[in-house]
Amino acid sequence: MIIVMLGPPGAGKGTQAELLAERLNLMHLSTGDVLREAVAQGTPLGRLAEPYMARGELVPDDVMIGLIKERLGKPDAARGVILDGFPRTLPQAQALNQALAQIGQKVDRVFYLRVPVDELLVRISGRYTCPRCGATYQRRQPRPGAEERCDACGAVLEQRPDDRIEVARRRLDVYFEQTAPLIEFYRSQGILVEINGMQSIEDVLKDELAALPAR
Repeated sequence: MIIVMLGPPGAGKGTQAELLAERLNLMHLSTGDVLREAVAQGTPLGRLAEPYMARGELVPDDVMIGLIKERLGKPDAARGVILDGFPRTLPQAQALNQALAQIGQKVDRVFYLRVPVDELLVRISGRYTCPRCGATYQRRQPRPGAEERCDACGAVLEQRPDDRIEVARRRLDVYFEQTAPLIEFYRSQGILVEINGMQSIEDVLKDELAALPAR
């Protein structure tokens, strides 16, 4: 099964992808995590992607398409994957369909998480990450003057550069300019399911599970 999580930054795609992957025993493929790791390691892909990510812009299609094609061919993707953060443009979606067709597969379901823009900005700018264990936290009202520490390991939390408010606004602008057309692309194929992203995490997951195609 191939599932695509679609929605703007801060809509909760990553959280839902992890929960669905665990429930369905599928691989969660987060392109954002892959790219950030490549940047941290200084790989050729990372060096190419870094300036785009820092500005809150989309990584070029040829880079992302090549990465996904390579990843889908690995053994741990044989049962299927949940794509989180890809595709982000219409050419990427078209290239994904072509790549899957070459191996006799297709996108089975696309979940579009709807969340108002004001809420998205609050979520993104309040997101902090642990540099030691990778845990993420939502801090809507950080304590003034106090260090925010990880509940799991005690390390001081950090905010990713692309989660700062000025970059968050740019990320949302880019999303609505370049990624929103995918909603109609997948709707026309009859595989798009819109989900109310303002519900609890549990209720969002329940709606997604109920909308899965028969297996």
